[in-house]
Amino acid sequence: MSDKTLPDLRKGEPTATAAPAVPAGAAGAARAAATAAPTGPDADAALAARNRLVIGILLVSAFIVILNETIMSVALPRLMEDLVIPAESAQWLTTAFMLTMAVVIPITGFLLQRFNTRPVFIAAMGLFSIGTFVAATAPGFEVLLVARVIQACGTAIMMPLLMTTVMTLVAPASRGRTMGNISIVISVAPAIGPTISGLILSVLDWRWMFWLVLPIAVAGLIVGALRIPNVTTPRKAPFDVLSVVLSVFGFGGLVYGLTTIGGANAVSWMPSWGPLVIGIVALAAFVLRQLQLQRTDRALLDLRTFLSKNFTLSIVMFAISMMALFGTLILLPLYLQNVLRLDTLSTGLLLLPGGLVMGVLAPFVGRIYDRRGPMVLLVPGAIIVSGVLWSLTQVTSTTPVPLILVAHIVLSVGLALLFTPLFTASLGSLKPALYSHGSAVVGTVQQVAGAAGTAVFVTLMSTRAASLVATGADPILAQTDGIRAAFLVGAIVSVGAVVVSFFVRKPADVQGGSAPLGH
Repeated sequence: MSDKTLPDLRKGEPTATAAPAVPAGAAGAARAAATAAPTGPDADAALAARNRLVIGILLVSAFIVILNETIMSVALPRLMEDLVIPAESAQWLTTAFMLTMAVVIPITGFLLQRFNTRPVFIAAMGLFSIGTFVAATAPGFEVLLVARVIQACGTAIMMPLLMTTVMTLVAPASRGRTMGNISIVISVAPAIGPTISGLILSVLDWRWMFWLVLPIAVAGLIVGALRIPNVTTPRKAPFDVLSVVLSVFGFGGLVYGLTTIGGANAVSWMPSWGPLVIGIVALAAFVLRQLQLQRTDRALLDLRTFLSKNFTLSIVMFAISMMALFGTLILLPLYLQNVLRLDTLSTGLLLLPGGLVMGVLAPFVGRIYDRRGPMVLLVPGAIIVSGVLWSLTQVTSTTPVPLILVAHIVLSVGLALLFTPLFTASLGSLKPALYSHGSAVVGTVQQVAGAAGTAVFVTLMSTRAASLVATGADPILAQTDGIRAAFLVGAIVSVGAVVVSFFVRKPADVQGGSAPLGH
């Protein structure tokens, strides 16, 4: 049975046997599919197959685009040499990517309401593919930086699109399993990015980081453009220009301010704390503007998502977890290379098992969530993450490399137990009309928390190490002590996640029905 025999999900038009009207909003198409479509086994099988195809294409595409967020981390020294640029300039290849993500993601709530699934997907993968091609052919630093911004625009759209689509299509009883696959994208892709770039750079030129990704991205774009049906019902959503401007200065200033605290990327004419203050002030104004607009359902990013206690608690835990993940991703390579004297390839390979463990565990964690709820996963996961961070406060300049490997794998196990329940419990606590806004909040928190984790860990390490070197301490011992200080703060913060983990609950079905995914 082809898609043409199913209800017209692009227009939300009922079939001859349908109820009089199809509800508008993110869940309108799902309810239409459930109530208006033929109810025989063939129709159910066709609908389930279509849903699996949509989610499968989105998962693969999202993995590709998210991978690029951290693929540059170990490539910066090579780029500094080949492009003849200082470290301050090279860091912008990562900072600009994060800044763009932080600015674009809040706008995706509007995009996902206003436009259909297929054009939004084509825009996301089209931008990413164009950015990847420009990066692969970039003659110099300036063009490469522009390419990274274009890539980030596509990446920022893809993750909220994936989450909103899953919440629309997948029944609540099966969401844990599907969100487990999303956990692979959000947690594993950034974790293995440094490994993949390390492997590529060990045998090939840096441009191959983009040439190898380009055909996969283009293939995903073509398959998605041909096969992805429209599974949401667009509605006329207002576009508030002032909200966009405030979000740019708010989220962009916050992320940029957090990166400058670490001592990199700061501009000479502004104090390092200047962008952070601008970001905080603009973000406060953005929040006030959204509170005003949401009274008439015109908010760019609807903050009524936080009226759900379960959503708020989940987001708090998610922020702490992302700080731990990104902080560790930046700190461990520095420790392995600068203190234990491992080369780039060895460092990437050492971090690979942890990323693979997260990928293997994610589907199983999703199944456990569907059967038992979040607490049985969140409590041990939070305790494991906190325990590993506390253990890393004891590293020395002679700590055996195998112990670091074990610590990273155990940390990955703990994070794997956290991400799937947090995604599922947070978005599942919202009404369908807020799915796109909730997905945008999750994506924004990921970027801000990742930037905060990186900034806090690096700043603490650098400050402590510099103060010890100033007193005549050995540089390697000073950096080791700085790394311990950074992990100590991370460990203290992680205790908060342990406390919160006892209060996150499995949400009741608030969506009023959805189309079955099929297994």
